[in-house]
Amino acid sequence: MGTSMKRAAAVLAVCLFAGCCRETPEEHLSDYVSTLVGTQSDWTFSTGNTYPAIALPWGMNFWTPVTAGSEDDGWAYQYGAHRITCFKQTHQPSPWINDYGAFSIMPFTGDDGVEHASWFSHKSEVARPYYYSVYLADYDVKVEITPTERAAVIRLTFPESDRSGVAVNPFRGGEVAFDGNLASGYSVQNHGGVPEGFRNYFVIKSDVPLEGTFATAKGEVVTLYAASSFISPEQALLNLTEVEGRSFDEVCAAAQERWDSVLGRIRVSGGSEERMRTFYSCLYRSTLFPRKFYEIDGDGNPVHYSPYNGKVEPGFLYTDNGFWDTFRALFPLLNLVYPEVNAEIQAGLANIARENDFLPEWASPGHRDCMIGNNSASIVADAALQGITSREDLEALYKALVHGTENVHPSVGSSGRKGHEYYNTLGYVPYDAGINENVARTLEYAYDDWCIARIAELLGRPEEEVALYENRSANWRNVFDPSSRLMRGRNLDGSFQEPFSSYKWGDAFTEGNAWHYTWSVFHDIPGLREAMGGEPSFREMLDSVFRVPPVYDDSYYGFRIHEITEMQVADMGNYAHGNQPAQHMLYLYDWTEEPWKGQIHIRETMDRLYSAAPDGYCGDEDNGQTSAWYVFSALGFYPVCPGSGQYAVGTPLFPRAEVELPGGRRLVVTAKGPGPVYNDIRLDGRRLHDRFLDAAALKKGAKLSFR
Repeated sequence: MGTSMKRAAAVLAVCLFAGCCRETPEEHLSDYVSTLVGTQSDWTFSTGNTYPAIALPWGMNFWTPVTAGSEDDGWAYQYGAHRITCFKQTHQPSPWINDYGAFSIMPFTGDDGVEHASWFSHKSEVARPYYYSVYLADYDVKVEITPTERAAVIRLTFPESDRSGVAVNPFRGGEVAFDGNLASGYSVQNHGGVPEGFRNYFVIKSDVPLEGTFATAKGEVVTLYAASSFISPEQALLNLTEVEGRSFDEVCAAAQERWDSVLGRIRVSGGSEERMRTFYSCLYRSTLFPRKFYEIDGDGNPVHYSPYNGKVEPGFLYTDNGFWDTFRALFPLLNLVYPEVNAEIQAGLANIARENDFLPEWASPGHRDCMIGNNSASIVADAALQGITSREDLEALYKALVHGTENVHPSVGSSGRKGHEYYNTLGYVPYDAGINENVARTLEYAYDDWCIARIAELLGRPEEEVALYENRSANWRNVFDPSSRLMRGRNLDGSFQEPFSSYKWGDAFTEGNAWHYTWSVFHDIPGLREAMGGEPSFREMLDSVFRVPPVYDDSYYGFRIHEITEMQVADMGNYAHGNQPAQHMLYLYDWTEEPWKGQIHIRETMDRLYSAAPDGYCGDEDNGQTSAWYVFSALGFYPVCPGSGQYAVGTPLFPRAEVELPGGRRLVVTAKGPGPVYNDIRLDGRRLHDRFLDAAALKKGAKLSFR
């Protein structure tokens, strides 16, 4: 059987097993996706730190099987576990941030209905974005789940039993009440980022009474319809209309169609089965977060509960995202391929700016105290400069950004700018001023100031105002040490920190060391190159990252954090692709006379550090960022500096890729030869004389060829 016939047969078999396949056996891109990628993780070693999300793209509610024994365990599903404890509606963006507004169900037979858990096998598990099924061996029950944006249908196939049941758990502090075939209640579970009075109201309708137990015949199917709302019980019932009156198979087919449509915005061809699976699994992860936090009222208008002021407000809102991670590639991917989605996200950010003084830097669902930087500036600038944001919204966003440069959130230190008093006067956050990760803050504030200057220009702000942020964008120079050619902590008196170890993680940096963070001058790579002594020295320093051994100093943390281990085992010297600060670094060879070195490293990273297996990532996947790096890199270019309107060229992974753009336009990328080194790169037939692409030119529709 030929490869194409094998692929079609495999896809058809999966669809038939899922029970919601269309009649025609055409290729469904969603069936290349495994939602188990990255689930072989724990807190000591991450291969993604994901869970098998059953969801629609950017959906408000996800569902997931749970193997953890505690509702507070962020590692809800671990591939190496043997027992499933429940199936929960989840809003968790990462195990480190944990969950909120969750509740769970668990079918059972024959026990006392107090504690439930069942052995299962991956051999009887199907994990697709639009469909999940598993066999619970201890109860002889098959569980199937399919999603809509705010609801889900759960199909349970029971054995013959006079004591079958479904346990509903609202989690600690929540409540649930039963009325015949209806269960309703609320969850207050959260780990921060919510005001007093926060609740997620849920409702479950069933074929059978949900309280107590009931008798079932062999093969009897019980269907549950579940939905929730952050606004009210009445809104939860309104959200339930997404699934009411529809069969499981109808909802499943619609969910698959939605995923096929979203994934189909990028069609790659000519690659191996494994590369196709890896690519579309990464694209799936790139289209999950940030998630919708708005709902549709009875008049068809978007409304949202605001975790920023505790009120119900009109308009869009998205949440569950850490901008420290996702400004780098995830949001540029949305701007290129899904601009209509980011238009809603930007409108939601503007609503946040109207509902409180600060933009979030980590939102889940409101402000969370995690990571550093003021990278909402990058998120806003890249969208605004591509014409995605309305003028009215941009004015509100700009006001909040400026406020954040001179303030820190009163209860959440990661919103606003910690150390702004020093940065705005000295031009850097001092090493000895008691502010952690000071060099990383200085570098990110400098880039964010450059982004703010771009927005100020776009809004026609006064020249002196633009100049203020333009000048501050050069503050990266104040923490650059010419003697080591690396970034280094600087004291209040202007001296550099002593002693200095380039291998020390944390301390002056964030989850990395000087070898990783030195390259975080996204907006002025030519300036960094000259500061290092020119092109040969710059190239030598890039080479050195891969030549030095994977040694480390973990004295700042007092133990080896998982990011260190993930760098070590990757066998790429001190390059740490498993964490975000260095992910753009491979593309900096485009600013040297040997860009082919970058192409080799990029291809090695794609081929060795990514796969469609449960250990398919080389560190935290982080809300789509690490996946978006792969998606861009497989296309052959990457946004080193969001907000610049420029991509750096890399090495395409597939012989052909076609990106569907707004207005029916298409970007077609072709590659002749196996690569990874391509010297003849042409845009619409004209050979590039450098290694950079104009984003505006690509969005008009273009042909990009590599030979």
